[in-house]
Amino acid sequence: MKNRVLPTLIVGLVGAVIGSFVMLLYASSHIGGAAGPAGTPPAIAAVPLTGVSDQDRIVSAVKRTKSSVVAITEQINGQEVVPVDPFFGQFFGQQGPGVIQRYKGEASGSGFVIDTKGDIVTNAHVIHPPTGGQITKLTAVFANGDKVPAHVIAANIGADIAVIRVDNYAKLPPPLHLADSSKLEQGQWAIAIGEPLTLQQTVTLGVVSAFNRSEPIPTDNGNAIDFKGLLQTSAPINPGNSGGPLIDMDGQVIGVNQSTVKSAYAQGIGFAIPSNTVRKVVAELLKDPGIHQGTDMGFMGVGLAPITAGFRNQSGYTGNGGIGVGEVISGSPADKAGLLPGDVILRADGKPYADVKAFQSYIRSKKPGDKIHLDVWSQGTDKLVTVTLEEKPAAQPISQIQPGQGP
Repeated sequence: MKNRVLPTLIVGLVGAVIGSFVMLLYASSHIGGAAGPAGTPPAIAAVPLTGVSDQDRIVSAVKRTKSSVVAITEQINGQEVVPVDPFFGQFFGQQGPGVIQRYKGEASGSGFVIDTKGDIVTNAHVIHPPTGGQITKLTAVFANGDKVPAHVIAANIGADIAVIRVDNYAKLPPPLHLADSSKLEQGQWAIAIGEPLTLQQTVTLGVVSAFNRSEPIPTDNGNAIDFKGLLQTSAPINPGNSGGPLIDMDGQVIGVNQSTVKSAYAQGIGFAIPSNTVRKVVAELLKDPGIHQGTDMGFMGVGLAPITAGFRNQSGYTGNGGIGVGEVISGSPADKAGLLPGDVILRADGKPYADVKAFQSYIRSKKPGDKIHLDVWSQGTDKLVTVTLEEKPAAQPISQIQPGQGP
């Protein structure tokens, strides 16, 4: 009897060990962490599934991340110019006289939870209303239908990234995890989640199309921001998708949906801000709250012109060298320092300048807050002007996106 029982026990013990090992392998491949540090909700980073189809992985990634994607709604008080005679332009081909009229409107976008404090990442243009507009109410709408008041923490206009926050929301979903966008490969699946056209919890699918794209994106007031280093995707991005996550098949955020090419001749060309850029900018914003232009370049606020015969005739300047001041932006550092159209900048910090581009490069190499000492010819007299630079605005007139714009 003993001779028969002992082999049976050994076989059973070996089977139990093998079974436990298999279960551990299964759990490590299919089950994410149950809790984060100190019992906090875990970051959503779907563990890669093995032995399943791409479709199953996509569905699984969406299920695990969509609760952390929110709709952002805002009420705006603003003003607009309303033509007195709407038929004026039809007959004369130009904008007719108008009156400023106040209005109340609504706007929406998307965002996603980034940490356990209630911080939500979105696009800066989602929470930055048109000129003259002011957000009077900001709300985060969660997947469970809860509408929670939110407030702006910080925004970087030049990077088009903003952070808003909901305070003391007990049912805050787990934060999403930012992937390493430097490891993305062209052609891999990309999934966009958001609230396009206020249609809640919409998912679109495409691929990572290209990297390091530069694109001037128009703003609501007729200007444009020249964005660099964008991720191109074929996943459809529509109004309201802005600020939502672009995720991979593991449920990790590879980018923040931003814009799409608006052309009758182009389809499937969307842009997202890469996750590595998002990680860097969000860390900076949380460290230094407020609204930032994001260019970190010096700005004077002048339009420059070479010293031509026409400029000499208009200004009366007869000297040699220098750079003409063709325009001074109202309220700019140059305006505050007393520069005038028709002035000629002879030297900056003791160095003579006669080339517009060289002077522009010098100003842009400076930081906001730096002081520039200018020797200026103005209406027949020489004077010393000190200009305290401000940060270069991210948004510029579309015509100025081309090289040669003023510093």
